[in-house]
Amino acid sequence: MPGRTDGLHAAGRRSLVDETIEQLREQLGAGVWPVGERIPTEHELAERLQVGRNTVREAIRVLAHSGMLVSRQGEGTFVRSTTDPGAVLRGVQRSGVRDVLEVRAALEAEAARLAAVRHTAEDVARMRAALAREAEVMAAHPDRAGREATVEHDLEFHTAVVEAAHNPALAELYRYFGASVREAMRTAFGDHDMPEVSLETHEALVDAVESGDPDRAEAACRALLAGPTAAVEQLIAAIAARK
Repeated sequence: MPGRTDGLHAAGRRSLVDETIEQLREQLGAGVWPVGERIPTEHELAERLQVGRNTVREAIRVLAHSGMLVSRQGEGTFVRSTTDPGAVLRGVQRSGVRDVLEVRAALEAEAARLAAVRHTAEDVARMRAALAREAEVMAAHPDRAGREATVEHDLEFHTAVVEAAHNPALAELYRYFGASVREAMRTAFGDHDMPEVSLETHEALVDAVESGDPDRAEAACRALLAGPTAAVEQLIAAIAARK
């Protein structure tokens, strides 16, 4: 492909595979090969990068696993995406707890709206069952240990709400953010108490979803998330004041 090899320079010797992955990722990100187009063969890339074909093959395997490339038997390797999803997720992991919580809130608010319209009786039953388990833990352990133990059940509840939207892409994205928020909040609070879970606001969200009113469901969702958000803001302010 004439004119499309600028920037494909010889890979360094410290880590040939890593260097090759990075160079191919840069070229994909720059749009050297558009989405849907076949990239050069392993032999061609090996010559341009001055590395072995096995190195190129491993680099392509990694980029295919990350979702940037896709190999088709007998046809070659094609561009699936010019953005590395792994890099995006690594960027999320480096974000602060407030940043991740805000994104999670946006996802949950939209999910609540969709759930109000698309939920099934089984979805509502799943939400109420998760709440019942959460209430049992809180009643048995009304201390800090209990609050930490409710985190898993709370995530189970919120996941049930999101999955009631019946949007697989939204559910998958939320699973990642849900886990990130859980770990980020545990790390951020450290020796401080985790914020208490309000069962009343959770129950109000279930009722709103069951009502079939998307505006009411979104409002109930935002009211529920106001507590954790306020707790994080207070913690951040307290930490800043000590610096």
